[in-house]
Amino acid sequence: MMTLAMNAAERERFLADLHVGILSVTAEDGAAPLAVPVWYLYEPGGEISFVTGQDSRKMSLIRKAGRVSLVVQNEQLPYGYVSVEGAVTAVEQAHPEERRTLAERYLGAEGAAQYLESTKDVAHTMVVVRVRPERWLTRDYSKM
Repeated sequence: MMTLAMNAAERERFLADLHVGILSVTAEDGAAPLAVPVWYLYEPGGEISFVTGQDSRKMSLIRKAGRVSLVVQNEQLPYGYVSVEGAVTAVEQAHPEERRTLAERYLGAEGAAQYLESTKDVAHTMVVVRVRPERWLTRDYSKM
């Protein structure tokens, strides 16, 4: 029987590739979950990390829920996605080097330098959130 699911190595490699993730977290009573795009870092076998404002609605909801989900996808053929849910393991002050690494991953060296310069006044309010992947859903349509 053919399966379109990714195995552990495939899903971790896919998640480690460059994608903008959609982070979801349970919202206030009666509201739909908050779902927002995020830049993130991940290495196979490790934790997912992303940076956000310590006083943002997103961070407030993350603190309450203690869990998030992250979805990344290929928007071009062959389509595929990884959806991962996990517990927040740490919230720490974002270090300049971690912010630089994240910005360079998504913007390149020149774009990262511009981004970091334009956000230097709020850098002290940024935290890094770390998440341990626990539940995975995947599809890889190249397996058809």
